[in-house]
Amino acid sequence: MLLDASDCQLVLVDYQPRLMPVMAHGEEVLQRAEVLSALATLFDVPIWGTEQVPQRLGAMVEPLRGRCRRVLTKSAFNACDDGLVELLRPSAPRPAGNARSLPRHLQKASAPARQTIVLAGCEAHVCLLQTALGLLEHELDVWVVTDASASRRERDRDTAFDRLAAAGVELVTTEMVGFEWLRDARDPRFREALTLIK
Repeated sequence: MLLDASDCQLVLVDYQPRLMPVMAHGEEVLQRAEVLSALATLFDVPIWGTEQVPQRLGAMVEPLRGRCRRVLTKSAFNACDDGLVELLRPSAPRPAGNARSLPRHLQKASAPARQTIVLAGCEAHVCLLQTALGLLEHELDVWVVTDASASRRERDRDTAFDRLAAAGVELVTTEMVGFEWLRDARDPRFREALTLIK
């Protein structure tokens, strides 16, 4: 199964100024997150962000913050516990009139338009892991971008990726996401996407 940009949402987890300098390969991870968010913007993929206690760790770094539709402030390691799912699945407006008089297909809640969550961030073995597992519990498809995710120690990061894969999360890289969203070299966005990816 390939990623489809029209079914995706991107969630950027805790790219904060006091965290990034202590992440293993932090500069490279942040650069890949910038490419990933630029690709999401190019392909009209909604971008959401989270910040873990920003009064201590600082606000999400730019340009990531500026590309987000909203940045969720959280204290829970699993962002689902602080309202992420509600951002990803906004409640549909209730139809007017008597519910019994509506056709049956309108009486049921409609499924969210974008069920695939592309997730990247820090720390891979804490907030990223717990958020990914939380999203799975809410029956969303979760894909973690490994080269745009980090922990302070590589062993923690690698163990998180092993655990996520075993739980059914798809592991991908920024380039994989970009080319799957692109799909075809004839796409008019090909040159711009290629410039970002390379």
